[in-house]
Amino acid sequence: MMMRMSGGGVCCDREYPASKMAASMEFSLEDLPSDPLLLILSFLDFRDLISCSYVSRRLHGLSGHNPLWKGLCQKYWLLSESNKTQKSQSWKDLFQEFYGNMGRYIDHYSTLKKAWDQLKTYLSQKCPRMITSLKEGASEEDLDAVEAQIGCKLPNDYRCSFRIHNGQKLVVPGLMGSMALSNHYRSEDLLDIETAAGGFQQRKGMRQCLPLTFCFHTGLSQYMALDSVEGRSRGEIFYQCPDQMAQDPSAIDMFITGSSFTEWFTSYVHNVVTEEYPIIRDQIFRYIHDKDCVATTGDIKVSVSTSFLPELSSVHPPHFFFTYRIRIEMAKNAHPENICQLDTRYWKITNANGNVEEVRGPGVVGEFPVMSPGKVHEYASCTTFSTTSEHMEGHYTFHRLKNKEEEFNVTIPRFHMVCPPFRVSAVRAGSSGSLLRPPFEENSSDTDDFEEGQGLNIPAPSGRCPRHI
Repeated sequence: MMMRMSGGGVCCDREYPASKMAASMEFSLEDLPSDPLLLILSFLDFRDLISCSYVSRRLHGLSGHNPLWKGLCQKYWLLSESNKTQKSQSWKDLFQEFYGNMGRYIDHYSTLKKAWDQLKTYLSQKCPRMITSLKEGASEEDLDAVEAQIGCKLPNDYRCSFRIHNGQKLVVPGLMGSMALSNHYRSEDLLDIETAAGGFQQRKGMRQCLPLTFCFHTGLSQYMALDSVEGRSRGEIFYQCPDQMAQDPSAIDMFITGSSFTEWFTSYVHNVVTEEYPIIRDQIFRYIHDKDCVATTGDIKVSVSTSFLPELSSVHPPHFFFTYRIRIEMAKNAHPENICQLDTRYWKITNANGNVEEVRGPGVVGEFPVMSPGKVHEYASCTTFSTTSEHMEGHYTFHRLKNKEEEFNVTIPRFHMVCPPFRVSAVRAGSSGSLLRPPFEENSSDTDDFEEGQGLNIPAPSGRCPRHI
């Protein structure tokens, strides 16, 4: 015992052996209240929660606490109170039921199910007839049978999505977007698993590639690589693009559209539901609109959206085809005396090498629109170039109808057109294809002289587009 002075008095401090102090601090889980333990368990994933249930009788009881499994059901299976009411099950039983059915897809299900739900909700309001083309989900047995048929394993995220919806019926318009320009039309269906298996590729240059989409009008498909062969990465999604300068027919370049099924599908859905892709004539058009690509001159606003057309493009020879859609609108509150008519256009075109071309011409796609308060005029045109990127900007020249001598320019905002990444064929690149965007020699063409819907003679990808079509 030790004696010490404290506050004018005498205190006695007893010294205890360390072993006795440790013994006095020992406690059991049975002694702890439930609330802090449940709080700790709420931070655990379902695998750790199940492991805890084997530690002790107390944890076994707590780990079955219904609110814990409610959060896990919402996180992994997107289940709601109404789902629970319909099933008349506890949250834990509900989780176990879904895990028994879809457990192998637990890392993908919530992401893909959310994307499908968002897409269907949006289309039910904007384009309801497209919803009716969706097929019910495939079964595990269906997917296993396809794997046995083609001799390749399907990626788990692809399987998961097709458990939710087995693609769509072969209809027009297709779910995966459309594009229309003069006499060219493309609309891609999302293939069901049975139809996709029928188009599975084993030929040299396309070995172990499964079609995801198909267009009736062009025969165009997007493919998914099921194995890392011929320079491709497993799960990579692409448009095939034959190398027209090679003697070997197996020399196939690829425009890459996704690194995995999940990335490919969810990015597409995002563009649809955020209206990056507009709905035009009950179809999803794959134009990309940069919200900053808007210019206002007085009462007139000009905005631009663009789209790359892989089916009219090639890497060898370098020929990249873009279409752009321009919207010209006059403010509703504009003064009636400001009514004007478009006379000419001017373009300044700059390619990836910094070379500049200037183009002037009358009207737009053969028209000379008159702009009045609230009037909107839209048109689509196209351009081709031999570098992998280019930007355009310029102006329209208008005159006032009340005074033809009064001319003024309306700014067209700068907009960029960039070729998607592409992979050069293994035949050309060597043992493995290389992913790149090489700088090619310049060549571009403005085709505003031709009207959307008229007979524009679009060249084959191997052709060289003339200066003015």
